[in-house]
Amino acid sequence: MRGKGSTIVKGGKRVDQNKKKVAFNIIKNDPTDGHKGYGIGALSLENISPVFVDIEDKDVFVDIGAMHARSVVEKGIKFLPNKEDVPNAKPYWLVWVTIDRKEEGPYYAGVTACEMTVNREIRRGYKSLPEHVNKMDKSLKRKIMVDFMDDKSKKLLKDFLVNHDAGMWERSSNELKEGLQAE
Repeated sequence: MRGKGSTIVKGGKRVDQNKKKVAFNIIKNDPTDGHKGYGIGALSLENISPVFVDIEDKDVFVDIGAMHARSVVEKGIKFLPNKEDVPNAKPYWLVWVTIDRKEEGPYYAGVTACEMTVNREIRRGYKSLPEHVNKMDKSLKRKIMVDFMDDKSKKLLKDFLVNHDAGMWERSSNELKEGLQAE
Protein backbone atom coordinates (compact mmCIF):
# COMPACT_ATOMS: atom_id res chain seq x y z
CA MET A 1 0.00 0.00 0.00
CA ARG A 2 1.33 3.42 -0.95
CA GLY A 3 0.86 6.44 1.29
CA LYS A 4 0.01 9.94 0.22
CA GLY A 5 2.85 11.54 -1.74
CA SER A 6 4.57 8.24 -2.39
CA THR A 7 6.49 7.40 -5.51
CA ILE A 8 6.16 4.36 -7.71
CA VAL A 9 8.58 2.97 -10.25
CA LYS A 10 7.45 2.73 -13.88
CA GLY A 11 9.87 1.45 -16.47
CA GLY A 12 12.83 2.13 -14.20
CA LYS A 13 11.75 5.72 -13.48
CA ARG A 14 10.41 7.01 -10.19
CA VAL A 15 7.06 8.76 -10.58
CA ASP A 16 5.57 11.03 -7.92
CA GLN A 17 1.89 10.16 -7.42
CA ASN A 18 0.97 13.77 -6.54
CA LYS A 19 2.77 15.39 -9.46
CA LYS A 20 0.40 17.24 -11.76
CA LYS A 21 0.09 15.72 -15.20
CA VAL A 22 0.44 17.95 -18.26
CA ALA A 23 -2.55 17.40 -20.48
CA PHE A 24 -2.52 19.49 -23.64
CA ASN A 25 -5.32 18.72 -26.03
CA ILE A 26 -4.25 16.46 -28.87
CA ILE A 27 -4.55 17.75 -32.42
CA LYS A 28 -7.27 15.81 -34.21
CA ASN A 29 -8.36 15.58 -37.81
CA ASP A 30 -10.32 18.40 -39.40
CA PRO A 31 -13.82 18.29 -37.86
CA THR A 32 -15.34 19.40 -41.17
CA ASP A 33 -13.93 16.42 -43.14
CA GLY A 34 -16.71 14.74 -45.06
CA HIS A 35 -19.09 17.68 -44.75
CA LYS A 36 -19.92 19.85 -47.73
CA GLY A 37 -20.71 23.09 -45.94
CA TYR A 38 -21.88 22.69 -42.37
CA GLY A 39 -19.26 23.96 -39.96
CA ILE A 40 -17.02 25.49 -42.62
CA GLY A 41 -15.55 28.66 -41.24
CA ALA A 42 -16.06 27.56 -37.63
CA LEU A 43 -13.03 27.38 -35.39
CA SER A 44 -12.31 24.07 -33.68
CA LEU A 45 -11.49 24.17 -29.96
CA GLU A 46 -9.76 20.79 -30.11
CA ASN A 47 -6.27 22.27 -30.36
CA ILE A 48 -6.42 24.97 -27.67
CA SER A 49 -5.57 24.53 -23.99
CA PRO A 50 -5.97 26.94 -21.07
CA VAL A 51 -2.76 27.22 -19.06
CA PHE A 52 -2.74 28.99 -15.68
CA VAL A 53 0.31 30.81 -14.33
CA ASP A 54 0.10 31.14 -10.55
CA ILE A 55 2.52 34.02 -10.04
CA GLU A 56 2.85 33.85 -6.25
CA ASP A 57 3.25 30.05 -6.00
CA LYS A 58 5.42 29.93 -9.15
CA ASP A 59 3.21 27.18 -10.56
CA VAL A 60 2.01 26.59 -14.13
CA PHE A 61 -0.70 24.06 -14.98
CA VAL A 62 -3.26 23.12 -17.61
CA ASP A 63 -6.91 23.17 -16.51
CA ILE A 64 -9.39 22.33 -19.28
CA GLY A 65 -12.22 23.45 -16.97
CA ALA A 66 -11.30 27.04 -17.89
CA MET A 67 -12.89 26.47 -21.30
CA HIS A 68 -16.24 26.94 -19.51
CA ALA A 69 -15.05 29.06 -16.54
CA ARG A 70 -15.01 25.97 -14.30
CA SER A 71 -11.32 25.69 -13.52
CA VAL A 72 -9.96 25.04 -10.03
CA VAL A 73 -9.03 28.73 -9.85
CA GLU A 74 -12.52 29.93 -10.87
CA LYS A 75 -14.79 27.50 -8.95
CA GLY A 76 -16.80 29.17 -6.20
CA ILE A 77 -15.69 32.68 -7.17
CA LYS A 78 -17.98 35.50 -8.27
CA PHE A 79 -16.09 37.58 -10.81
CA LEU A 80 -16.45 41.34 -10.85
CA PRO A 81 -15.60 43.65 -13.78
CA ASN A 82 -13.49 46.08 -11.70
CA LYS A 83 -10.10 45.08 -10.37
CA GLU A 84 -10.36 47.63 -7.54
CA ASP A 85 -13.42 45.78 -6.14
CA VAL A 86 -11.25 42.76 -5.26
CA PRO A 87 -8.70 43.79 -2.60
CA ASN A 88 -5.78 41.56 -1.57
CA ALA A 89 -6.36 39.28 -4.55
CA LYS A 90 -3.95 36.60 -5.75
CA PRO A 91 -2.77 37.27 -9.32
CA TYR A 92 -2.97 34.71 -12.12
CA TRP A 93 -2.48 34.67 -15.86
CA LEU A 94 -4.81 32.54 -17.96
CA VAL A 95 -2.87 31.77 -21.12
CA TRP A 96 -4.60 30.33 -24.16
CA VAL A 97 -2.15 28.00 -25.95
CA THR A 98 -3.03 26.81 -29.44
CA ILE A 99 -1.07 23.95 -30.96
CA ASP A 100 -0.81 23.49 -34.70
CA ARG A 101 1.18 21.19 -36.97
CA LYS A 102 3.59 21.95 -39.75
CA GLU A 103 5.69 19.59 -41.84
CA GLU A 104 8.40 19.32 -39.16
CA GLY A 105 5.84 18.56 -36.42
CA PRO A 106 3.59 20.28 -33.88
CA TYR A 107 4.39 23.73 -32.47
CA TYR A 108 2.93 26.42 -30.23
CA ALA A 109 1.05 28.47 -32.83
CA GLY A 110 -1.02 30.90 -30.75
CA VAL A 111 -0.27 32.07 -27.21
CA THR A 112 -2.30 34.86 -25.58
CA ALA A 113 -2.44 35.85 -21.90
CA CYS A 114 -5.31 37.31 -19.84
CA GLU A 115 -5.08 38.77 -16.37
CA MET A 116 -7.16 37.34 -13.52
CA THR A 117 -7.14 37.91 -9.74
CA VAL A 118 -8.87 35.88 -7.00
CA ASN A 119 -9.51 36.52 -3.30
CA ARG A 120 -10.67 33.17 -1.86
CA GLU A 121 -11.52 34.65 1.56
CA ILE A 122 -14.26 36.89 0.16
CA ARG A 123 -14.97 34.54 -2.78
CA ARG A 124 -14.53 37.31 -5.31
CA GLY A 125 -12.29 37.76 -8.29
CA TYR A 126 -11.55 40.02 -11.21
CA LYS A 127 -11.52 39.10 -14.87
CA SER A 128 -12.72 40.72 -18.03
CA LEU A 129 -14.87 38.13 -19.78
CA PRO A 130 -14.76 39.98 -23.13
CA GLU A 131 -10.94 40.07 -22.88
CA HIS A 132 -10.79 36.33 -22.15
CA VAL A 133 -13.06 35.50 -25.10
CA ASN A 134 -11.16 37.82 -27.45
CA LYS A 135 -7.78 36.45 -26.36
CA MET A 136 -8.98 32.87 -26.87
CA ASP A 137 -10.08 33.88 -30.37
CA LYS A 138 -6.70 35.54 -31.06
CA SER A 139 -4.87 32.40 -29.91
CA LEU A 140 -7.01 30.26 -32.23
CA LYS A 141 -6.05 32.66 -35.02
CA ARG A 142 -2.33 32.00 -34.29
CA LYS A 143 -1.53 35.32 -32.60
CA ILE A 144 1.16 35.83 -29.96
CA MET A 145 0.16 38.30 -27.22
CA VAL A 146 2.40 37.94 -24.15
CA ASP A 147 4.57 41.08 -24.13
CA PHE A 148 2.56 42.73 -21.30
CA MET A 149 3.18 39.85 -18.86
CA ASP A 150 5.61 40.42 -15.99
CA ASP A 151 9.10 38.92 -16.38
CA LYS A 152 8.63 36.31 -13.65
CA SER A 153 5.46 35.00 -15.35
CA LYS A 154 7.12 35.00 -18.78
CA LYS A 155 9.93 32.82 -17.44
CA LEU A 156 7.50 30.44 -15.72
CA LEU A 157 5.44 30.07 -18.90
CA LYS A 158 8.49 29.64 -21.13
CA ASP A 159 9.96 26.97 -18.83
CA PHE A 160 6.60 25.16 -18.77
CA LEU A 161 6.28 25.14 -22.58
CA VAL A 162 9.90 24.04 -23.08
CA ASN A 163 9.60 21.27 -20.47
CA HIS A 164 6.32 20.07 -21.95
CA ASP A 165 7.93 19.54 -25.37
CA ALA A 166 11.28 21.08 -26.31
CA GLY A 167 10.71 20.17 -29.97
CA MET A 168 7.44 22.08 -30.09
CA TRP A 169 9.21 25.08 -28.53
CA GLU A 170 12.01 24.90 -31.11
CA ARG A 171 9.51 24.76 -34.00
CA SER A 172 7.56 27.76 -32.61
CA SER A 173 7.88 31.26 -33.99
CA ASN A 174 10.64 33.69 -33.06
CA GLU A 175 7.84 36.08 -32.06
CA LEU A 176 6.85 33.70 -29.23
CA LYS A 177 10.45 33.09 -28.15
CA GLU A 178 11.20 36.82 -28.10
CA GLY A 179 7.87 37.60 -26.40
CA LEU A 180 8.68 35.27 -23.50
CA GLN A 181 12.23 36.56 -23.01
CA ALA A 182 12.42 38.01 -19.51
CA GLU A 183 14.35 41.28 -19.36
